[in-house]
Amino acid sequence: MTTQSPPRRVLVLAHTGRADARDVAQACVQALTTQGIAVRLLEDEAADLGLEPCDGLLEVTRHDDAPGEGCELVLVIGGDGSILRAAELTRETSTPLLGVNLGHVGFLAEAEQDHVDSTISSIVDRDYTAEDRLTLDVRVLVGNDEKFATFALNEASVEKAARERMLEVVVEVDGRPLSRWGCDGVVCATPTGSTAYNFSAGGPVVWPEVEALLMVPLSAHALFARPMVVAPTSVLAVEVLSNTEGSGVLWCDGRRTVDLPPGARIEVRRGARPVRLARLQQAPFTDRLVAKFDLPVEGWRGAAERRRRDGGESDA
Repeated sequence: MTTQSPPRRVLVLAHTGRADARDVAQACVQALTTQGIAVRLLEDEAADLGLEPCDGLLEVTRHDDAPGEGCELVLVIGGDGSILRAAELTRETSTPLLGVNLGHVGFLAEAEQDHVDSTISSIVDRDYTAEDRLTLDVRVLVGNDEKFATFALNEASVEKAARERMLEVVVEVDGRPLSRWGCDGVVCATPTGSTAYNFSAGGPVVWPEVEALLMVPLSAHALFARPMVVAPTSVLAVEVLSNTEGSGVLWCDGRRTVDLPPGARIEVRRGARPVRLARLQQAPFTDRLVAKFDLPVEGWRGAAERRRRDGGESDA
C-alpha cells in the first residue's frame, strides 16, 4: 500500500490595495491550483481577492499563524515594500521569497509583471534556487533596559524626530567610540539594503555576496562623516546624547518603528537568521544594477573583445 505525499504548497502574498496586483494574484492562484499546487492566502487578502477555501488546494490563514509554515515558496506580488512585509511575516520559517515586481525599481523582486507565465512554470518545475541574505538584529537600550528588539533586511535608520532640530549622536564600532555627529540621522545597512536608503544617502553599493555591515551618516555636521563598511562580525552602535534637545526615531525597513528618547542606545549586529530570496536566473549582479537603474553602457566592447580573443584574431 502506497501513501500519498502531501500536496506542494505556495504562500501567495499580494498588495491587494492595487487593482493590477489583485489581477496578477488571481491569475497566479488559478495557474498554481490548476497544476495541483496548494495555495495559501492571508484571510484579509483572500477576501480582497474574492476567494474562499476549496478542494484542499486553497487555504486561508491569519497573519499570526506562521503563514509560511509548510510552504515551499512565498510568491510576493507587489514592489520591494511587499517583499519586506513578506520577510517580516515568514522569516521564522526561512521560506524563500520570490517577488513579482509591480513597483518602480523593484530591486528585491526576481520577475516582472510581463513574465508571470514563465514564473509560474519555473515554480511548477522547481526551476529556481534560493540564496541567503544577511540581515540585521537591532535592539534599543535605555539605561540597562532593552526597550525594543527587531530585525532588518535592508536597513535600520536612526533619524531625528523633528525637522527643526538636529540629532546629537555618538557612533561606536566594536565597543570603541568613533565620532560625535550633529546630524539628521544614521543609516546602518546590509549589502542587500545598499541599493535602498543607503544608496540615496550616498553610501556605497555592495554586491550581495559580500558579507559586511554599512554605516552612513545623514547630513552630518562633522569633520569626519564618511560612509563606512565594516566586518560582518562587528557591532555598530548609535547613542543619542542625553543632553540633546531633540529626540529621535528608529525605523527598520521602513516598517517597524520606535521612539528614541535622549540617552537611548541602538545596537546593530549581524542577524542570527538570514532571509532567503528565490532566484530564477543566475544573472550577475552587475546586470541587475544596469537593468534596474537603467545605467548607460553604450559603447562597451567587452563582449566583442572576448569573441576576438577566443577566435584568436590578431591585433594587427
